[in-house]
Amino acid sequence: QVQLVESGGGLVQAGGSLRLSCAASGRTFSSVAMGWFRQAPGKEREFAAAISWSGGNTYYADSVKGRFTISRGNARNTVYLQMNSLKPEDTAVYYCAADGGGSWPKKHEYEYDYWGQGTQVTVSS
Repeated sequence: QVQLVESGGGLVQAGGSLRLSCAASGRTFSSVAMGWFRQAPGKEREFAAAISWSGGNTYYADSVKGRFTISRGNARNTVYLQMNSLKPEDTAVYYCAADGGGSWPKKHEYEYDYWGQGTQVTVSS
């Protein structure tokens, strides 16, 4: 069992930046990938970014590529999402996710086993 807790969401003006954090805890933790997904009101949850456990691989959705950066903390059970040049269309609840194994890459919701509660990001125009 793995628990994920996101933080860092908030209200920001278009063009601004936010840094989201995700802390993972549990009796044991083994993950091929950790990722960020987002869900806007009335929309389905969509993939934003993922990072591999040990390979240093990252993968981004086209919608965030060049603006968002996913990274791991030194503890390796934390992940960050640095969001720059934010746009109103980035407004969503952002969820941290971790898989329970398998192979890289993972960019689909069904490929992840553990989810945080989400943190709201609102970008005003």
